[in-house]
Amino acid sequence: MKKEDLISLVENRGQRYSELLGVDVKSREDKEIFKWFLASVLFGAPITETSVVKTYKCFEKHGVLTPKKVVETGWDGLVAILDEGSYTRYDYKTADKLLEVMGNLNTKYGGSLNLLHGRASDKADLERRLKELGKGIGTVTVSIFLRELRGVWSKADPKPTPLVILAAKELGITREESPEKALRELKEFWAENELAGKSFINFETALLRFGRDLRRRVRR
Repeated sequence: MKKEDLISLVENRGQRYSELLGVDVKSREDKEIFKWFLASVLFGAPITETSVVKTYKCFEKHGVLTPKKVVETGWDGLVAILDEGSYTRYDYKTADKLLEVMGNLNTKYGGSLNLLHGRASDKADLERRLKELGKGIGTVTVSIFLRELRGVWSKADPKPTPLVILAAKELGITREESPEKALRELKEFWAENELAGKSFINFETALLRFGRDLRRRVRR
C-alpha cells in the first residue's frame, strides 16, 4: 500500500466514532465510557452509520445516557427513541437488549464499566465480562467498544472485526483470516507506516469504514 493511499484512507475515513459523537473516552470518566458503550451497542447492528449517529443523538436529546436512566425509560420509551432515530428494523430487539444489559451492569457493577474493567483479570476476562452482560453483546460489539479504549483501559486490545480484516486483505495489508494473526500484522504495518497525529485507532476505524463500503458493493 502506497504511503499517499494510506494518508488518504486515514484522513478521509479514520475519524473515531466517539469523537464524531462528542464522547470523550480519553477522560476515563464513567459517564463518558458509558456513552460510548451505548453507542457501541447501537453500532453492533447491521445498520448505517448515519442511522446509528441519529439514534444516539435521540438518546442524548432525551437524556437517556446512564444505565439507570435506560432501565427507568422502560421498553416502550426505548422503542420510541429508537424509532425516532430511524432504528426501526431493530427497535424491539434492541430495546430488549438494552434493558437486559443495563440491568445487569447496574446489578453486577453498580452501573460502572470502569469497575467492570478493574475487576477483569486480563484482556480475555474483560471481553468475557462484557459479553456476560447480555446475550446481545457479541464479539463484534465488544470489538467496536474496546477498539476506542485502546490506551484508555490497559486490558482493551480487541481483535479486528470481519469488516476490518476484509478491508485489510483488499488493500494487501494482510492475508490472514485469523483475527489474532491479522491484529498482529495490522499493528506491525502501522508501526512501520505510522502517520503523525494519528493513532492505530484511526487506522482501524478507517479500515472498518472501507470494509463496510466493500460489503455494500458485493451485495449490489
